[in-house]
Amino acid sequence: MRYKDYLDLIRSDLHRYCGSDHRFFRTYFALPGFHYSFWLRTTFFLKQRGKLCLPLYLFSRMRLRRLQFRYGISIPYNTSIGKGLYIGHYGGIVVNHAVTIGCNCNLNQGVTVGATYGGKCPGTPTIGDNVYIGPGSFVIGGIFLGNHVAVGANTVVTKSVAENGVIASPGGEIISHGGSGHYVVNTDY
Repeated sequence: MRYKDYLDLIRSDLHRYCGSDHRFFRTYFALPGFHYSFWLRTTFFLKQRGKLCLPLYLFSRMRLRRLQFRYGISIPYNTSIGKGLYIGHYGGIVVNHAVTIGCNCNLNQGVTVGATYGGKCPGTPTIGDNVYIGPGSFVIGGIFLGNHVAVGANTVVTKSVAENGVIASPGGEIISHGGSGHYVVNTDY
């Protein structure tokens, strides 16, 4: 990863929080979601740089680990996550390292995105762009959530969802095809 790509990731994440990339320090100290995602991106970037940045990588890895306990967010630094990650509320967020998340994804408190090792769809989820995952939701198994999908609060998703699907209820039923447009904002970076 090049330095320019790293800065682009940070700016796109920052833009999702405040609609501007000029409020870095205010956002960094005020919003735990951005604080965590900054160190997530930094740790991944420093790991890619090799032995030259080893002391900085080890420091950022320790910092990220501390924030995992402080905020209750467990997203490994090597998870494939596109630009514009938005962690709306911290606490109880668990994401498997093998998950692929597209651009402009919203994660809320109590979200689990994980693997299954048996059943109809073993594996880890692939999540498209502009996806909203509501509080208390579980997205598990080798499924695909298309672009602009909205997952309602306390929903268990074990089946793939096509683009613009709105899925809700504990049974994971598709209730409309209105998409996530009202939930995923500041994506124009």
